[in-house]
Amino acid sequence: MEMTALFLSRIQFAFTITFHIIFPSFTIGLAAWLTVLEAMYLATGRAAYRVIFEFWLRIFGIAFGLGVVSGIVMGFQLGTNWSVLSRMSGPIQGPLLMYETFTAFMLEATFFGVLIFGRSRVPPWFYLFSTAMVGLGTTFSAFWIMVNNSWMQVPTGYVLENGVFAPNDWTKILFNSVVWSRFPHMLFASYLTGAFCVAATGAWYLLRKEYHAEARIMLRMGLGLAAVLMPIQLLFGHLTGEYVNTYQPSKMAAIEGRWNDEKPASEVLFAWPDVANRRNLFEIKLPPPFGSLIDADSLTAGETGLNSIPPENWPPVLIPFLSFRIMVGCGLVMLGLAWFGTYMSYRHRLAYNRPMLWLTFFSFPLPFIAIITGWFTAEVGRQPWVVFGVLRTADAVTPFLTTREATISLVIFCAVYAFIFLFGTFYIYRLIRNGPARRLLETPHLAVPNRPMSLADEETIQEPSYGIAGE
Repeated sequence: MEMTALFLSRIQFAFTITFHIIFPSFTIGLAAWLTVLEAMYLATGRAAYRVIFEFWLRIFGIAFGLGVVSGIVMGFQLGTNWSVLSRMSGPIQGPLLMYETFTAFMLEATFFGVLIFGRSRVPPWFYLFSTAMVGLGTTFSAFWIMVNNSWMQVPTGYVLENGVFAPNDWTKILFNSVVWSRFPHMLFASYLTGAFCVAATGAWYLLRKEYHAEARIMLRMGLGLAAVLMPIQLLFGHLTGEYVNTYQPSKMAAIEGRWNDEKPASEVLFAWPDVANRRNLFEIKLPPPFGSLIDADSLTAGETGLNSIPPENWPPVLIPFLSFRIMVGCGLVMLGLAWFGTYMSYRHRLAYNRPMLWLTFFSFPLPFIAIITGWFTAEVGRQPWVVFGVLRTADAVTPFLTTREATISLVIFCAVYAFIFLFGTFYIYRLIRNGPARRLLETPHLAVPNRPMSLADEETIQEPSYGIAGE
């Protein structure tokens, strides 16, 4: 591919959003789980829940900070590399980002300090309330981002005036039916990310024969939550596919590797799309009407093929085709692990089955891979449109942006993000290595404004074991 300013800007945005989404997806799920832990501690008085809470709170604090830092540049990129998009969609996207600030950031900024520093300074009920408000703030943040992105996927509630998308019906923008399948899909993906990271950490401690009570609680709760949420997540994934089939036939055709119109349609399980010759190599597929049933909930529906769409409106076929299958594959593996692990936990055998513990431990990348490939499917499949059907990506880039400027920007972003990732990974590993049986003696020692990462450095004390938790 030719290294144009447009191509380099697309690579830069793809790189930064891929890196950034790791942290919000982790902290959204973790914030909700922290709320559950604190509620269980207050309800039962069991100290193990308190120890686990403080352990994951420190990890949450670091991941939350990394998410904020890595997300700041997303807004700057819209001005530096995509100024035409900013100018044209600003009347819609600007207020949506403002709503995120007034709701999500307000809650997070107000109560995050209480969460980190206020344990000994506020009543227990208010500390639980603060934990819930931080979790609600992360959820609001996901909601407004999904509203914003869903408008770009299926633009509605606007008129084009003087070359600008002006909102004429905010209810259509905010209550777009697309949002109400995509937002829960993203939210449950975040919950599953937190669940599998917690379960994998518990499995690691059991493999090392450390922190048995806390590890078994983490393993049981993580896999149990995933066992309940995975079927719901698959349902919302199917509903998300229905909007794609309805509003973005080019994306659906690329995802399915479907070249010709079919009625009813077959379902390609795996292939290698040969775009130059408009065919699939090494194709394995199910016969009709499986494609119509999966895509349209119908045994007779017709499905559009890429040959019926002008080639200039095709997305890069290979990326959404493969990324979708990777996402679904990760989801099915997580479903199997969650169900089988929960069954073994019910039979009181999970903590002693080392092969299953190893499988659970190595499962922690799966939700991250699923989220990233899901975003690749959605965003690359939307091409060549940045606002589907009305504004092409090539027309949204900043005019007169040179290849040299885009290259320098890309190199700087990659270097800074690599440093942030290594820095965050080191501190999170350090916290996990210390383990949940170590906690801060006094939370006021954390209040060192010039050292926000001191969460991993404070003096710790060894907590006693609180007995073996039941499976």
